Amino acid sequence: MKKNNRNILIFIIVILIIAAVYSFYAPAQNTEQVSISKVAEEVKNNQVKDIKQEGTKITVTLNDNKQQTSSISDNEKITDTLKFMGVNNIDPNKVTIESKPASSSSFWIGTLIQVILPVVLIGGILYYFIRQSQGASNQALGFGKSKPQVYDKTKEKVVFEDVAGLEEAKDELEEIVEFLKYPKKFLNLGAKIPKGVLLFGSPGTGKTLLARAVAGEADVPFFSISGSEFVEMFVGVGASRVRDLFNRAKKNAPCIIFIDEIDAVGRQRGSGLGGSHDEREQTLNQILVEMDGFEKGTNVIVMAATNRPDVLDPALLRPGRFDRRIVLDMPDLKAREEILTVHAKGKPLAKGVDLGIIAKQTPGFSGADLENLMNEAAILTARKNKKEISLKDITAATEKVLLGPERKSSVMSKKEKEITAYHEAGHAIVGHLLPNTDPIHKISIISRGMAGGYTWSLPKEDVKLYSRSKMYDEIAMSLGGRAAEELEYNEMTTGASNDLEKATKMARNMVVRYGMNDRLGPQVYGHREEQVFLGKELAEHDKNYSEETAAAIDEETNKIIVDSHNKAMDVLKKNKAKLELIAKTLIEKETIEGEDFEKLMGKIDKIKD
Repeated sequence: MKKNNRNILIFIIVILIIAAVYSFYAPAQNTEQVSISKVAEEVKNNQVKDIKQEGTKITVTLNDNKQQTSSISDNEKITDTLKFMGVNNIDPNKVTIESKPASSSSFWIGTLIQVILPVVLIGGILYYFIRQSQGASNQALGFGKSKPQVYDKTKEKVVFEDVAGLEEAKDELEEIVEFLKYPKKFLNLGAKIPKGVLLFGSPGTGKTLLARAVAGEADVPFFSISGSEFVEMFVGVGASRVRDLFNRAKKNAPCIIFIDEIDAVGRQRGSGLGGSHDEREQTLNQILVEMDGFEKGTNVIVMAATNRPDVLDPALLRPGRFDRRIVLDMPDLKAREEILTVHAKGKPLAKGVDLGIIAKQTPGFSGADLENLMNEAAILTARKNKKEISLKDITAATEKVLLGPERKSSVMSKKEKEITAYHEAGHAIVGHLLPNTDPIHKISIISRGMAGGYTWSLPKEDVKLYSRSKMYDEIAMSLGGRAAEELEYNEMTTGASNDLEKATKMARNMVVRYGMNDRLGPQVYGHREEQVFLGKELAEHDKNYSEETAAAIDEETNKIIVDSHNKAMDVLKKNKAKLELIAKTLIEKETIEGEDFEKLMGKIDKIKD
């Protein structure tokens, strides 16, 4: 739109300039064209002040300064013509006569202005409209062209040193970079260049960041494009863009193509309602052919990223296409500390800030979460008009990222505040006394996000395997708030809805997914269908058990919930005084830190399994 407006403005300016030139050289509109006989008569009547001859053109100025034009024959003087018409005596004091030959330049300028220039102007207008129509045609013809982002070496680049953690992934990708830089080193040993590298992991684990680091490390062209950019409403456009992208890459080989979110076009074929002519399937077919078709030795490496490897077509994952599949896990304790160190660069940290403490407080955080955490800490510090980021600010930012911002405007009634205090005290006491739960880090009845209060427990170390006894105790801790309400008020509230949902989901997974049930045994019940396609059910698919087994699953799930609830109730009944103490302290202070909670609980042995 801006380009069209600029063209129109230039077009108008050109027309105005031409009009000004034309008006300068063209004859004046108020000049009267008369015959030479009338000029002779006006001379006789002493009405003429000045006569100028330029070739055949005669310009007459009357006494009232009015101008007239006339013409005579070639090679003829105006004085001879006037004598022939009876004007013999012309007083030179009254009438000035000036005669000079015609100028060739004036002739051509006049001809150009009056004849050629209008033709050129009309031709220019036609050319402008033809170009506009050709531009629209070119856009239509360019519909099937890909538009990848080409890595710019002049801009600030990301290298492997900027990517914390992910050491195994970086080792794999460093080999790719080395292969592109020094191919003879591998070819001399008979090694073949990998065709494709697939990065997959949870959102925020650094897939795109690693791709940018490869672009920064490799001294080869790097084409980046999103999988969704191939998909259009017209069948065949995506395949055309794939062909165009690979043709561009082959011309710049060796090079790297990076396709982000490849699951947009790489989903399993034959699962939709569109059939084989579906646009996404045509695009995927073209990618398969380009990656491992009849053409060999193109030296084009394809990198792709997705967080849904389960939905990709098997043909895309076979050797010869994506030869290497690199898993990016959530960072462990050491990696989290390294990531925090990277994102702390450029941020003034106060003395005594130990990022290792923050790393321990953030199990399950991805790299993107940690980046957001440090940014939120900087924002909170700036809001307080402080110059350095303290450990307290980072901890507050952690709570904000985990639970949401404090709802300071939310004012609970005295009764609701008391119920919330007992609820959170129930979670904390059950979690503190059961042997397989994590230590309590903080308890609060200040509303955050959707929660009226929260009990924050942190593991001593990262855990990837959960035992059955740990899951039982986690369910009991989740139900501790509900049990505390029942014990204190002999009543139930809606405050435990999220706890019940979490406990029910965990208990059902113990039965149907993890085989942690003596009655039903070590077996998985039901096929979890995670590949959501058009035409497929969104719920659990392929029910591989009978109605009697379904009833047994419900019974065993209910039994786990009831047993865990009874366990939580027994713990709270035996420690009713502590429940009262913790609840009253929460009502008074609103927040209890982990160390203070330990002091309030005193020396009470954990319950044995």
